[in-house]
Amino acid sequence: MSDWERSSTARVIPPARPRKLAKVPFVELADGRLQGVVSSGSDIERVYVSSVAAGAYAFACSTNNNRPCGGARGSFCNHIRALINEAVLQYGAERVARYLRVDTVGGEPSAQSIAADMSSTRPSQGDTTAAAPVFSRFLRHLAYLELAPTTAPLPEMQWFPPTRAAA
Repeated sequence: MSDWERSSTARVIPPARPRKLAKVPFVELADGRLQGVVSSGSDIERVYVSSVAAGAYAFACSTNNNRPCGGARGSFCNHIRALINEAVLQYGAERVARYLRVDTVGGEPSAQSIAADMSSTRPSQGDTTAAAPVFSRFLRHLAYLELAPTTAPLPEMQWFPPTRAAA
């Protein structure tokens, strides 16, 4: 571990396994949900913002223009299944199952067992109000990829005011 990683207050957790970002470019466990952005299989200019709530497993899937997903009618669509698969790659199956409060029966959890256990409870379709903030965070992450590598501080990453006033 490098000096800056040891001195940082936020630990950098490596992904459980490397993953490709073409199908699911953004996935996070936040705000009591598994949520992220999933690319459309049919239209290169369309993405879906999908989420599953922890505990109740209420799910939502809509396009970046707030149009409902045609496959999310009464059960998880392929976008939500892809999101669960990528979350397991990013965070590990145990962490995803623990965060979503899924009790997997029969040993080690997997993406398929997590999705099946949640689907078996017949979750309701949730609202899509979280789509806008999730998509906004995704766009913000894309903006950081366009920055040139530097060791200088980024002004928008300076959350706390300085402890001393400049003279």
